[in-house]
Amino acid sequence: MSAAAAVRWIEAWTPEQGSARVRSLFEARFADGAPDGTWSAPGRVNLIGEHTDYNGGLCLPIALPHRTYVALRRRDDDLVRLVSAQEPDGVREVALGAVAPGTVDGWAGYVVGVAWAMREAGLAVGGFDVAVDSCVPYGAGLSSSAALEASVAVALDAVFGLGLARPGDDAGRTQLATICVRAENEIAGAPTGGMDQAAALRARPGHALLLDCLDGSVRQVPFDLAAHDLTLLVVDTRAEHALVDGQYAARRASCEAAAARLGVETLREITVDPRGLEWALDKLDGEEQVRRVRHVVTEIDRVTWFVALLDAGVVDAVGPLMNASHASLRDDYEVSCRELDVVVGSAMASGAIGARMTGGGFGGSAIALVRTDAVEQVAQAVAEAFADAGLHPPAFLVATAQAPAA
Repeated sequence: MSAAAAVRWIEAWTPEQGSARVRSLFEARFADGAPDGTWSAPGRVNLIGEHTDYNGGLCLPIALPHRTYVALRRRDDDLVRLVSAQEPDGVREVALGAVAPGTVDGWAGYVVGVAWAMREAGLAVGGFDVAVDSCVPYGAGLSSSAALEASVAVALDAVFGLGLARPGDDAGRTQLATICVRAENEIAGAPTGGMDQAAALRARPGHALLLDCLDGSVRQVPFDLAAHDLTLLVVDTRAEHALVDGQYAARRASCEAAAARLGVETLREITVDPRGLEWALDKLDGEEQVRRVRHVVTEIDRVTWFVALLDAGVVDAVGPLMNASHASLRDDYEVSCRELDVVVGSAMASGAIGARMTGGGFGGSAIALVRTDAVEQVAQAVAEAFADAGLHPPAFLVATAQAPAA
C-alpha cells in the first residue's frame, strides 16, 4: 500500500455564491449593463437504472447540490452573446435565426440549442446575452450538459414570459425537459435519453425521481439518507469521459436493432421472467446483442426492486442491487473502465454497502453507499487504490437530493 493519498473534495457553492459569481462574470464581460437575473440548475447522479432511458425503461436520479448558474439578459434582436467561466474562448456570438443542426460547435450548442428548440416548439424567444459559471464537475458523468440546458431554459422562460417553469407545474417543466433533450440531440449532437433533463427540471428536495421513460411520468420517492445514518459518496474518476465519440450511440443503435428484431417498440416490453427474457435472448442476433438486451431488461427490474426497498424503509438493503448493476454494466453492456472498477472494488473492500458506476460510462463517476461515519475511510481507501494503480487522483463529493432548476 502506498503512503496516504490526498483526498480532494468538490464543494458545492451556496446559491448566493453561485449567483454572485455569475453576475460578476456577466458585468465584467458585457460592459453595457446588468443581467435581468440569475438562474441555476443542478447536476444529477443516477442511483440505478443506467442506459434504460432510451429503451423506455425506468431510472432513479437525484438532483445534486452542485449547480450551473447563468446570468441572462433579454435582447431586442436575434443575436446571442455567450461567455463561460469554464471556457477560454471569450465572448461568442451566434445569430439565433441561423442555428440549425450542425451549425454550432462546442458548449455554445447546448445554450443556443435550447432557444432553437423553443422556437421549433412554437415559443416566442429572441436573442439574449448570457454568462455561465458552474461547480458541476465537467465530464464527470454528472450531467453538466443538462444542468447548462436547464438553467438556460428556466432563464429564457422567465425573461420571455413563457410561464412553463412555475414551481409545481410539472406539465410545463416536462415540456422544458423535452425542449432540452431536443437541443442536446439535434444541436449539440449527443444522442442522450431524457433522464438528465428530467432530473434537472423535475426533481424535488429529499426525493429521488422515479422516471418512467416510456410515458415520461414520474413518482417522487422519499430519499433521506441522513435519517438512516447513510451517505452517498460520489467519486469523479477524472478519466476521460465523452458520449459523442460513437460508443454511446453504438449501444443505443444495438438496442434499437434488438427491439426491431423482437418486434417490440422498446426493450421495456421484455420482462425478466423466463417467458420474456429467455424467449427474447434466444431470438437475438449474436452474443453482443444478447448481452446488451440482458443488461437493459435486468437493470429495469433492479430499479423496481430498489424503489421497493426505499418505500419499505430498508435503505441499507439496496447494496446488492448496486453491485449487480455495476457488474452488468461492466460485463454485459461494456461501458465501465479501469478507473470505475477500481472505485467499486476499493469502496466495497473498505466497507461500502454497495457501489456502482453511474452515468453513461466510459469514464465519469461512480457512487458508493456508505455508513456516514465511514465516509472518510472509504474515500481514503479509494484515493490510495488510485495511487497504487498509477491513476490520476480522483475527486469526491457528497450527494444529497436537492431542488430542480429555478
